[in-house]
Amino acid sequence: MTDLPPDDAPPSEDVRTSRAATLRDVARLAGVSIGAASKALNANGRLSAETRAKVLGAAKALDYRPNNLAQSLHRARSMTVGMLSTDSFGRFTFPIVEALERRLFDHGIAVFMCNATDDPSRERRHIEQLLGKRVDGLVVTARRADKRAPVVPAVRSLPIVYVFSYVDDSDALCLLPDDEGGAKLAVSHLAGLGRKRIAHITGPRHFEAVRLREKGWRAALSEAGLSARQADCRSGRWSEAWGREAVETLFGRGGGAPDALFCGSDQIARGAVDALREMGLSVPGDVAVVGFDNWNVMTDATRPPLTSVDMNLGALGGEAGAALIEMIAGHPLAGVRRLPCSLVVRASCGARGPAAA
Repeated sequence: MTDLPPDDAPPSEDVRTSRAATLRDVARLAGVSIGAASKALNANGRLSAETRAKVLGAAKALDYRPNNLAQSLHRARSMTVGMLSTDSFGRFTFPIVEALERRLFDHGIAVFMCNATDDPSRERRHIEQLLGKRVDGLVVTARRADKRAPVVPAVRSLPIVYVFSYVDDSDALCLLPDDEGGAKLAVSHLAGLGRKRIAHITGPRHFEAVRLREKGWRAALSEAGLSARQADCRSGRWSEAWGREAVETLFGRGGGAPDALFCGSDQIARGAVDALREMGLSVPGDVAVVGFDNWNVMTDATRPPLTSVDMNLGALGGEAGAALIEMIAGHPLAGVRRLPCSLVVRASCGARGPAAA
């Protein structure tokens, strides 16, 4: 029968190579207590620099990997968060989640992403699965920044951030782009370039973003001393086809034509530019055009390249990560925050230059 080594004996060569090293192994090799080894590896507690160096050296020699599960149970945290989205295409979610992950990674937190595709039963199932994983928080996002129902009551005690999505709940934290402010940026820029009749072609009016962008269009025209003619505001589908159709209507009637278009999306703007070209009108010579979303698939493919409002989705994702970290730490946050948009200037508006804040 082989004798077992005493608890204070250094780990044998077999221990170092045949199984994963434990905290006890590190402590033995460094010649310190388990408590001191834990403090050194977690960079807390009062220890001498020499002791910390011994522990870190032992951990490196043993290729020690901390037990994340045990650590999470000890601190009652899983170091994970869930992200629930309805954006199956990913156009709006991906920039948000990329920035969110960057912010959380620095704090050792991983993200589980789930796509609910506007299916309430699927959403409930995803939430149950995330709760089963004991996530420390939840981020809820969508493909359009419209109102939605709060997530099921079962997660009321869980920190939740709604980003590019919001709920009618005074206790919830909702982070959104400033659609109205973005529209004002675009229209004020066009007015500053000397455009006098700026029409607005936009999406379906049941979207709150559409109503806010129209509000910004009207406000900017008023501030510039220009008229917001009702006939110059056209609401339809989020599509290039609608952009072409709206241009044919706006420029095929009597009573003069716009010399600028502010479009509620880049898709609409690209269709509008194509229609203007087919009508023999130059962009930006005869008509300046500005879009919304700064979607490079559209802005780069438009000829000339499309000036567009950027919703700064990355900033929204970073802000969501920072807020979630605060909430997980026990600091409740609530309210609706609208983060500023920016204007990316390209040739379609008649001005060239870098992005204008």
